[in-house]
Amino acid sequence: MEVRSENIQVRCDKLPAPVIPRTRLQVWFLRVCSSILLWTCLVQLVTVGELWHPKIFPNLSNRIRWFKNVPRQVDLVVQSPSPPVAPRNYTSNGFLIVSCNGGLNQMRAAICDMVTVARLLNLTLVVPELDKTSFWADHSNFEDIFNVRHFTDSLRDEVRIIKRLPKKFSRKYGYKPFQLPPVSWSNDKYYLQQILPLFSKHKVLHFNKTDTRLANNGIPLNLQKLRCRVNFRGLKFTPQIETLGYKLVRILQERGSFVVLHLRYEMDMLAFSGCTHGCTMEEAEELKRLRYAYPWWREKEIVSEERRSQGLCPLTPEEAALVLQALGLDKETQIYIAAGEIYGGEKRLAALRAAYPLIVKKETLLDPEELQSFHNHSSQMAALDFMVSTASNTFIPTYDGNMAKVVEGHRRYLGFKKSVLLDRRKIVELVDMHQNGTLSWNEFSVAIRLAHEKRLGQPTRRKVIADKPKEEDYFYANPQECLCEGANCDDLLGLDNSSEVQ
Repeated sequence: MEVRSENIQVRCDKLPAPVIPRTRLQVWFLRVCSSILLWTCLVQLVTVGELWHPKIFPNLSNRIRWFKNVPRQVDLVVQSPSPPVAPRNYTSNGFLIVSCNGGLNQMRAAICDMVTVARLLNLTLVVPELDKTSFWADHSNFEDIFNVRHFTDSLRDEVRIIKRLPKKFSRKYGYKPFQLPPVSWSNDKYYLQQILPLFSKHKVLHFNKTDTRLANNGIPLNLQKLRCRVNFRGLKFTPQIETLGYKLVRILQERGSFVVLHLRYEMDMLAFSGCTHGCTMEEAEELKRLRYAYPWWREKEIVSEERRSQGLCPLTPEEAALVLQALGLDKETQIYIAAGEIYGGEKRLAALRAAYPLIVKKETLLDPEELQSFHNHSSQMAALDFMVSTASNTFIPTYDGNMAKVVEGHRRYLGFKKSVLLDRRKIVELVDMHQNGTLSWNEFSVAIRLAHEKRLGQPTRRKVIADKPKEEDYFYANPQECLCEGANCDDLLGLDNSSEVQ
């Protein structure tokens, strides 16, 4: 019996100790500590790597350095870190999905409008989808261009923004949201009376078009100010884009003052507008074929010279050179061309380069490796041009497209920085008169300057044209509600400057 008892004791001693189950709090605490330790090690590794070899972890180290190297002289809308805002507490009426269409700046304005609509209707907004099917075929997502975290956090005191729908409303689970394009240039009453009731039947709405779906005027002041807040404060480019954008501006500023020429003489614009002045017959035919290839470009048969005489064509590089000279820009002026590929290539830029040898582009200022990840991403390229245009001493667009208008509005917000808003109808008339010998150079130059004395981005009120929103001034080109307060507006913008046309 004794021996047996000892055997039992031995076996008991060899049994494993009972496992005490960990609580969820302990598991969470261990994970947090592990994450902190890993990140600390990674930062130390990058620091040591930079000391021994600056090419180790280039992308990560670039992002870390970005926070230290933002140039102080760059004149941009730079958001300084602010304490997080408390989220607005409201009962959501449903979820809003929006698919933006067009180029970068058309989509930018649309995002501002859709945030405003979501706020008006007490909706939960899903991070907007960007256009991937247009002429540019750019497959960038929202997070490839804009800082998503900043976007959602900085606006959460106004509207709830989520990255994706709850699973039960996901397309993967067979849910089909109700799709519609809102009516263009609609006011707040349309959304309250026509769109909001749809959420009683459909929990999720999908706006499949978003361009110019909110009116320029007649919108409550708090909503107009929200549009500005999203535009100037809520939409921030990614660190990768901002790093290169700031670098471009720094390079240009180190060489002195500079002018940005937004030369919209690109294939898509010429095909869309039907403007072929200065093109060969073969080029005109190529542009016409392209116009017919895109069904959403509605106008097909266009008489180029008629359109040009109405001021509806972008200036050619040759016309732009004459105008810059007439405006008095010195030959040594540093000119940055904000554009994609110029139609006709370097051959079409010959006259402009002869007049202004110091012409540069992002492709000539940056190393090819720095732009490698931007290739085939036209919206990301446009973001770089946007930053440079906003920071320039003078901005001169040769066509009043979306980028020209949105940049103009940003420059007004920055203190009414000089933007030369070209009167193309007057310009082509004067150019033709000069070239056929009717006007001498001096007469031409004086006429050009007189035509633009009051078109330099000075404070003014938006022109309102009842029932013709396409012809009136665009909200994002002159967001006057956000440029002054109360009685100061009359002093700044003038009492009789509001050209309301009936």
